[in-house]
Amino acid sequence: MSSVESSAKSPGFAAEFKDAVTLRAFGLVLGGLLVQLAFVVSYVGAFHSPTPHRIPVAVVAPQQASAKIVAQLDGLAGDPVDATAAPDAATARQWVLTRKADAAFLFDASGAEDTLLVASAGGPSVSQTATQIAQKIETAQKRRIGVTDIRPPDPGDGRGMTSFYLVLGWVIGGYLTATIMGMAAGSRPANRQRTLIRLGVLALYALVSGIAGAAVVGPVFDALDGHFWALSGIGALVVLASAATALALQTLLGLLGTGLVILLFVVLGNPSSGGVYPAPLLPSFWSAIGQLLPPGAGTTLVRNTVYFSAHAVTPALWVLGAYAVGGTLLAWAASWRNERRGGPAPVAENGPAAETGPATQTGTPPEARPTG
Repeated sequence: MSSVESSAKSPGFAAEFKDAVTLRAFGLVLGGLLVQLAFVVSYVGAFHSPTPHRIPVAVVAPQQASAKIVAQLDGLAGDPVDATAAPDAATARQWVLTRKADAAFLFDASGAEDTLLVASAGGPSVSQTATQIAQKIETAQKRRIGVTDIRPPDPGDGRGMTSFYLVLGWVIGGYLTATIMGMAAGSRPANRQRTLIRLGVLALYALVSGIAGAAVVGPVFDALDGHFWALSGIGALVVLASAATALALQTLLGLLGTGLVILLFVVLGNPSSGGVYPAPLLPSFWSAIGQLLPPGAGTTLVRNTVYFSAHAVTPALWVLGAYAVGGTLLAWAASWRNERRGGPAPVAENGPAAETGPATQTGTPPEARPTG
């Protein structure tokens, strides 16, 4: 073959580049870059400088000293503490165990050593920060303070991070499964019937996933032992909330919906969840959104169920229920909208298109037509 013929058949580098780097491909690469930058900004923004802000602290002291101590704590620079007077030590202890307070300061009027009650199972970093604040104040007052951890994490739970990692796995599993189901036969369900089938499969997956996660952190590793069925139910709710929301956004927005799911659940949801640093140590933006997203609501629900007798879990249940129910309804509505826009679905979606050749146009089967 001559060089002239070869060059005639080759489209050239410019044409190949134009064909390979389409506007759609460029948009996807740009979207990936933006998600990457958002990931870095969100995690670094949330974790680069944890600063205490209005940590709830109960104060127990004689009446004449209580108001002064509360005012002193509330007047600290930067508002690291939100102090509230408690009538007695038993009440203050109960406030910590029911999550009304993160710590309790018990003033000893007859001596020079006070007591700080903390519950590090609710977030070791908050307990450590409250301890540091109390020690600094006590040193300035030439007093001493003893710290009592009335609810530490279980021995297998290390630094109390198991709840966060468990919920993180459930959330990722939920939206990944919904995404895979969408990719398996087109990114958008063609009709409401297929959406119902997918929702049914996702509900079954959520049940299995919840039980499997509870088994891993319970019987397998003894990290969060003794709450198997409670954790199974929580896991099913977390997975369904994640999966239904992902299915809804992907049905409504297609590929853009997948990016939005990652933005909500991973880029914003994980650093604001309270798993690494609870809300009082996060910047205001992450502190505000954390409990409104499934990772944060799920982490709180697991921690408070396992360590605090399921106190203060109602808001988290409402949030997860809203995502599960709202995602289900939105997926149904989006598939109905897609039906109206695209017309009736073909009878055999995955089969070959009906042929309209001469043999079928006359209505005579090919084998019945004369051959000679």
